[in-house]
Amino acid sequence: MDKYLEIREYDVQDRSKLIDILRMNVPKYFAPNEVADFKEYLDQEMERYFVALVNGQIIGGGGIGFSDDERIGFLSWSFLNPKYHGFGFGKALLHHRIDFLYSHGSVETIEVGTSQFTFGFYKKNGFILREIHKDYWAEGFDLYDMVHTRQ
Repeated sequence: MDKYLEIREYDVQDRSKLIDILRMNVPKYFAPNEVADFKEYLDQEMERYFVALVNGQIIGGGGIGFSDDERIGFLSWSFLNPKYHGFGFGKALLHHRIDFLYSHGSVETIEVGTSQFTFGFYKKNGFILREIHKDYWAEGFDLYDMVHTRQ
């Protein structure tokens, strides 16, 4: 079966499906307590969020934000349904958001806070590790603070 990827902006009707997909990534990539954090993000903190669909079905998503002066872009809450890992969809979603952020002429760098479980993905895609904070997200879930610079 061919898999056609579409990326579009988040709609509130996507909320429950995205929460279900996040739960599929617990505890391998996210700590259990992060599900409540994601709900709060969607309801109160989100700036922009993009949803990835394959053949019309939601398979994951990822958010973005900007610093107050819009010189720094941020990536947040990136995940896919695990059965879609390894097909290049995560990379496509990442680069869609990177391109979107850099298309705002003032963005000079992009930051992401990830964990030891996914930092290699960001490293392969041009992000540089700045520092590590042990047990930041939850016990056993370290913060890997990474940055990408416009090239």
